[in-house]
Amino acid sequence: MKTKKIEVLAPAGNPAALKAAVFAGADAVYMGGSLFSARASAVNFSREEMREAVLFARERNVRVYVTVNTLLKDDELPEALDFCKFLCSVPVDGILIQDMGLFNILREACPEMPLHASTQMSLHTPGGAALLKELGASRVVLAREMSLKEIEEVSKKTDVELEAFVHGALCMSLSGQCYFSAMLGGRSGNRGRCAQTCRLPFAAPGGTGHDLSLKDMSFINHIETLHNAGVCSAKIEGRMKRPEYVAAAVAACRKAADGESVPENLLEHLNAVFSRSGFTDGYLSAHRGRVMFGTRTKEDVESANSAVFAQLHTLYKNEAQRVPVTFTLSAFAGKNPRVTVSDGENEAVVTAEDCVCETAQKLPVNTERWEQQLRKTGGTPYLCKAVQIDTDEKTALPISVLNGLRREALEKLGEQRREKPAVSFKAIPLDTRTHGESGRPKLRAFFKDCAQVPENISMLEAVILPLDADEATRTRCKNAGISVILALPRALWGIENVVRARMKACKAMGYTHFYCGNLGALALCKELGVSAHGGFSLNVFNTECLRFFEEFGLDDTELSFELTGDEIRGLGGELPRGILLYGRQPLMLTRNCPLANSPKGCLNCKHAGKIRDRKGVEFPVHCTRFEGKTVYSEVFNSVPLVLFDRPVSNVDFGVLRFSVENAVETQAILDAVVRHEKPHSDCTRGLFLRGVL
Repeated sequence: MKTKKIEVLAPAGNPAALKAAVFAGADAVYMGGSLFSARASAVNFSREEMREAVLFARERNVRVYVTVNTLLKDDELPEALDFCKFLCSVPVDGILIQDMGLFNILREACPEMPLHASTQMSLHTPGGAALLKELGASRVVLAREMSLKEIEEVSKKTDVELEAFVHGALCMSLSGQCYFSAMLGGRSGNRGRCAQTCRLPFAAPGGTGHDLSLKDMSFINHIETLHNAGVCSAKIEGRMKRPEYVAAAVAACRKAADGESVPENLLEHLNAVFSRSGFTDGYLSAHRGRVMFGTRTKEDVESANSAVFAQLHTLYKNEAQRVPVTFTLSAFAGKNPRVTVSDGENEAVVTAEDCVCETAQKLPVNTERWEQQLRKTGGTPYLCKAVQIDTDEKTALPISVLNGLRREALEKLGEQRREKPAVSFKAIPLDTRTHGESGRPKLRAFFKDCAQVPENISMLEAVILPLDADEATRTRCKNAGISVILALPRALWGIENVVRARMKACKAMGYTHFYCGNLGALALCKELGVSAHGGFSLNVFNTECLRFFEEFGLDDTELSFELTGDEIRGLGGELPRGILLYGRQPLMLTRNCPLANSPKGCLNCKHAGKIRDRKGVEFPVHCTRFEGKTVYSEVFNSVPLVLFDRPVSNVDFGVLRFSVENAVETQAILDAVVRHEKPHSDCTRGLFLRGVL
């Protein structure tokens, strides 16, 4: 949905960065509170600081969006809702959400509050964006990995507002789909605690040794093109960056958004203040590969010297006069002088009660001087566009009185501009239904490749096969009396149409159950009227999220593997749920394959490659192709999760996920599950016992 002018949206990780963003020319800022923000390590804002920040921004025509974009545990939901109630009282201009449980509650609790679907929702298809619009989102923050063509396609097929990142850090993984930090150190990127594992040394064959580290992105020179493609908001990443960085990025984006050329020295300073071996536009231009990789070098660090910071400080040293106003002065002998100031919507009138105008001793009176004084609005957010003077030109008025009237009038106007009625918030009772014990969980197996399917599958309730699985394998499973669920690709970049066509063909053949790992996939199932089974990557984390997906119509869903056994046991709701009992957890889902950081580029591997960390531990990497096109790659954990030998409760089914195993290995594992054997090789209990921050 194209707007008249693209919004420049800046990060505000602290009050100093907020001032830098506003004074440098941002149209809007986004910030987080002390809890539930995807940048928990930023300074962030207390409630009182946030209230003051909103008033400061509102007076200056700057919108404020607040991030509540983490996954929430059941016991955190009441506090998160209380914080959102506070945001409605301020009120802010929008709330960014990741957790579908919280999103669902807020749509009922505060329907007038704009909700933005965070990039943590992994939205990257027309269907996914349209679904969120239908569910009540006013804006969708698109995944960073999308090409210009794909963004245009989303814009054509839905009228929801689209926000796109234009400058800042690039995660290796699709946002909302990275579990590396959680698995290695218990710090969940889905809960704002990412330890930036991807910036550590990981070596792919022929790579540089930092093969999970991408350069920062910069689409500043493409902002006009993005606007023409339907993007309404140009977002700058960096809530943990210095104010100088924020000001430089905002100033450059401001120039580009206004259709002006960006000065070369400003771009050089922006590169100096923070970059990783320069910038990339690889995703937007669809030129991926080795050129996108980069690290923070010694030269990068040294380029951010005091001289650069000093020059960038001038970008936000002074108040930006961004609010046009008009003044009217009434000055007649024998009456109190009066000044009226208007911004077109608000009007403030002040009168000098202790001053009565006298007839001038020297005529004519120089009213030009009065106009000059009224135009002196420097140091305020206001820019005088016009002055009207009503006088008989025989009246004297002390300049000190006139200056005082100007200041008082602008202060009163500011008070009016800061005022805004609260958004109503209705308390919504949380779901307190308990999930009845269902006995021993039934077993399902997820096979990444049909060649992995062994002979001993009769013990399974269902098999999950790739959407493009061959008919022979599907028939063999059906003949064994096993339900067949076809897995849609975890990412649908550029393939939504071909996936839809394949789903229709499968439906015509009697296959009506599909495994969905993203919201775009759910949208396709809803469109085609087929059954949907949720995957772990939907990040189902709490009872309200289960309630949402139950209302949406899912048959059942896997839970996030970041939950502990105790947290799983405490979940309510009635939607059948399952957990991963065996398998290497996919730690990253990436569009630019780590194995592409080699002189030969991406080899589109048909078999798992690997990357190695600084301790020599190897992590398999596997590319997923569909209809002959490489769509994404996944980085798997170094060892499989094993929980099938442990008691689990409050789950209806368990999933055995096979990724790098061959048919001999999958058969042996199925036998071990039936016999409740203890694991014979290296394995992990994952986060089932230790959980995440």
